[in-house]
Amino acid sequence: MSSNPTAKKPETGSTDNQEERIKRFLATASHDLQSPLRHIAMYAEMLLDDLEPTLDSEQLQSLRTIMDKAQTAQRLTKALISLAGTTRQITISDVRLTDVAQEAWKQSVEEFPVGGAALDADNLPLIRSDAAVLTIVLRHLFSNALTYHGAAAPHVIVTAAREAADWRIIVTDNGCGIEPAYREKIFDAFWKLPKAGSVPGPGLGLTTTRDLLAAFGGDIRLDHSDESGSRFAIRLPA
Repeated sequence: MSSNPTAKKPETGSTDNQEERIKRFLATASHDLQSPLRHIAMYAEMLLDDLEPTLDSEQLQSLRTIMDKAQTAQRLTKALISLAGTTRQITISDVRLTDVAQEAWKQSVEEFPVGGAALDADNLPLIRSDAAVLTIVLRHLFSNALTYHGAAAPHVIVTAAREAADWRIIVTDNGCGIEPAYREKIFDAFWKLPKAGSVPGPGLGLTTTRDLLAAFGGDIRLDHSDESGSRFAIRLPA
């Protein structure tokens, strides 16, 4: 059967232009939303500090909800800015991986406090990379471990080893694991692992992590996952 001579072929250039317009819109809109969201969260916090003794429990809960929702929206817009960014500034320098892991852990537990959570990231090597990018990458992985933990207190282990021309960084947690049906979807934008009672979030953490690593030739994959936890493998050019 002959093909239809009038059928139009997909216009790759047109699709690329549309994607670029969407990215520019996301970046601009997200950036413009940061200021009002920051002020909403700030004024809600000020009201809580000033009026807490005079408010009843329902009023206090309403103010806390305003502040929490504004902070959640701030995290979403920041993630969108990162996802939509077409040019990222990469600064390569000597990076103490232990220091980066500890800073990322500190930021994660401040945002997602869980009693008894522990990090094992001692004696990691000095590598050449971008400290800011690595902090964001590890923070997203740590935050997921704190959010999707099992019955036991979260325990995250970070190891690193040189493999030929790359560094291989392994992040292992003792969380609830990821079902086989979901393992191909966890890096999709706006997709979240279903879990009752989990902390609301934009579902961009692993997507942002993958894109940030790709900006300087790295990648990430889920190496293993079962009911005892998950293991992620990060590859970085040495």
